[in-house]
Amino acid sequence: MVVYKGSVHEMWQKYRAEHPMITSKFEAWSFGNSARMANELGGLVMDGIKTGTSSLFYWYDQGGETMPSVGSHVVLLDGNEEAMGIIKLIGVTIMPFNEVPETFAYLEGEGDRTLEYWRKVHTSFFTNECVELGIPFEEDALVVCEEFEVVYK
Repeated sequence: MVVYKGSVHEMWQKYRAEHPMITSKFEAWSFGNSARMANELGGLVMDGIKTGTSSLFYWYDQGGETMPSVGSHVVLLDGNEEAMGIIKLIGVTIMPFNEVPETFAYLEGEGDRTLEYWRKVHTSFFTNECVELGIPFEEDALVVCEEFEVVYK
């Protein structure tokens, strides 16, 4: 059982009180792989700039993670694992890394929001993840591209 800080449960309960049709299930996580990245990327989300994220399909295919699904909710965490807000997934697409379009790179909201920038930073990020996993990163590796909206601040 995952144990979250009190702010996570408190935010989820407030959201559910306003939306009684919502299921009691939720996930809670942060973006990136460090407290600094969690704060930076979480800030972009809460400011409405970042409305997409991507991850290696490997995590869902072989890594034991649950595949994201449209309509699911995530309590977004900051670098201290405190609740920042709640996002709702509105789109999930699996595609090869080298076929991710410019429109999705823009949704990620990072850097200058171009496909060139997205490929540069995600090649580095995914390569580092693959090194830790002991697998090669390839340009046609499958990635899970998620679109979301902030539903509670």
